[in-house]
Amino acid sequence: MTDNILQTVDTVKEPEANKNETYLALVWRRLKRSFSGMMGLILVVFLLFVAVFADFLSPADPRVTGASYQPPQMVTVFGKDGEFVFPPRVYPLGDTGELDPITFQPLVGKDYDNPQIIGLFVKGAPYKLLGFIPAGRHFIGATDGSVIHFLGTDKLGRDVLSRILYGSRISLLIALTVVTVVTIVGTSVGMTSGYFGGPVDSWIQRFVELVLAFPQLPFYLALASLIPVTAPTKVFLGFVIAVMSALGWAQMSREVRGKTMGLVRMDYVRAAIAVGATDKRIIFRHILPNVMSHVIVAVTLAIPTVVLLEAFLGFLGFAVKPPMISWGLMLRDTSNYAVIGAYPWLLSPVAFVLLTVFAFNAFGDGLRDAIDPY
Repeated sequence: MTDNILQTVDTVKEPEANKNETYLALVWRRLKRSFSGMMGLILVVFLLFVAVFADFLSPADPRVTGASYQPPQMVTVFGKDGEFVFPPRVYPLGDTGELDPITFQPLVGKDYDNPQIIGLFVKGAPYKLLGFIPAGRHFIGATDGSVIHFLGTDKLGRDVLSRILYGSRISLLIALTVVTVVTIVGTSVGMTSGYFGGPVDSWIQRFVELVLAFPQLPFYLALASLIPVTAPTKVFLGFVIAVMSALGWAQMSREVRGKTMGLVRMDYVRAAIAVGATDKRIIFRHILPNVMSHVIVAVTLAIPTVVLLEAFLGFLGFAVKPPMISWGLMLRDTSNYAVIGAYPWLLSPVAFVLLTVFAFNAFGDGLRDAIDPY
């Protein structure tokens, strides 16, 4: 009887829901339940995709000049008399042959006789996909090879949408590079300070307090003014990244130090010390994996901060320099009310900055809830 019962129990399969899950699988299952977290993740992937394939997605070469301050060209499926037409098209602006009765300037209107037909994967300006693959196809554009300005042009006649897509590379590159350096330095310093304690912790924290005491904005402006105008753009970009990183790691180290000081008192760390484990092994095998959840969340929340800082410094003219393109540098053209009132489409980079900040904040918030075991 007992043997039959044991045989019956052995033949019962364990339900899939009761099987043990890895930590990453558990975090992913919790993250999928968060609507805002998944939306943020999708937007983050979209922004990274745009930055990598900006050449392919851009309808024009962002460096080519043309007619200045052209308004955005609206895609439509209606003709001159309101009839439905297909495929979608854009009507270019042309001279109507009439004069304004007050200013006597030529009036500009839509040229319904020469529409620009919208197509996908059309031929356009040549570029190198991923930096080394020669290509000439663009995701969207006019089938006849002409340029369509979906978001208008700037004061030099350059396509605004193309410049925004290209600018995502520099803005996200600065943010990701700064956050990477800040994370490595801040985590290393914080774990060292929290683990050893005593005089080591005291001296390190005094230095951290000194870094935190710097007024960041005046410091940025003072250092940026020291770089010659003729300096190469890559040197200026590296300098901006170095300054942001030098002033950003201190806060991360404070947070990691607090987490480390709590972990040092845990039984498994005390046991490792009791059996003679080296400090290096304890830090990298026992403490680092347990602070990584906090570090990952801090990274996702720090990226939008750096994006906003770069946009602010670029607007003031202390970030990247032309011919590089960034969202902050593009916003310099909107430095007065007259320009904003006459050409509001120049504010388009603001929408991408807001989208980036929302994406990383939403993803970081959802990831924080998914990682939190309580």
